[in-house]
Amino acid sequence: YEVIGKKIFLTETGKALAITARDITQSLASFEQLAHATKGIAKGHLRIAVVSTAKYFMPRLIGAFCKRYPLIDVSLEILNRDGVLARLRHNTDDLYIMSMPPDDVVLIDEVLMPNPIVVIVASTDPLAKQTKVTLNDLKSHRFILREPGSGTRMAADQYFRKKKFRPDIRLELGSNEAVKESVAGGLGIGVISHYALHGHQKEHGVRVIEVDDFPLKSSWHLVHLAAKNLSPIALAFKAHVMREIHGK
Repeated sequence: YEVIGKKIFLTETGKALAITARDITQSLASFEQLAHATKGIAKGHLRIAVVSTAKYFMPRLIGAFCKRYPLIDVSLEILNRDGVLARLRHNTDDLYIMSMPPDDVVLIDEVLMPNPIVVIVASTDPLAKQTKVTLNDLKSHRFILREPGSGTRMAADQYFRKKKFRPDIRLELGSNEAVKESVAGGLGIGVISHYALHGHQKEHGVRVIEVDDFPLKSSWHLVHLAAKNLSPIALAFKAHVMREIHGK
């Protein structure tokens, strides 16, 4: 490493050593889990990183898994998409859940379930009383969107580009709660994952409106690096998630 000012930075050799040490630690953990499995004991550690919107459904899936395997410890990291991507590229965790997986990394990618993207307005907004709204009707309104790089924002931006629609953006916010609060406060129209509303049409002063082409189609993905050898516990969790969601 090297010290610049009062900060410590890893050299290229240091970064390579960190990756090697992480790989050794993960390999030993996988061996330990395999040894426990041969004795019929499901014990060990599972690391999962998910994008922030997945927090609305992941805890229940993890809870059901932990009830079945009470000796397994689970570490759950909830981050924005950029944070999850950084961990994925460094092979920090066992499994990752996100929408819009990167196309520059070789992955094993399982589609979990739909992640519809909806338009929300304040419950008191006149738009909330309309049965159908066109994109053209929204030209004069201000928009409140997730931060650039989030899966929700990427889906919205792709759609707007396709329709050659340029939203008048008032705010770009880093959390679903901040978007909902801002919309409820009358600051503008929001574009958000339906899961952020706990699956309801109305929640906390906002409601979903019917806009042409919405909900936008998006999906949740369960991914890991293609070169990664999943531990027995990670394989068991992957099977658990697919069984819970797809019944298989």
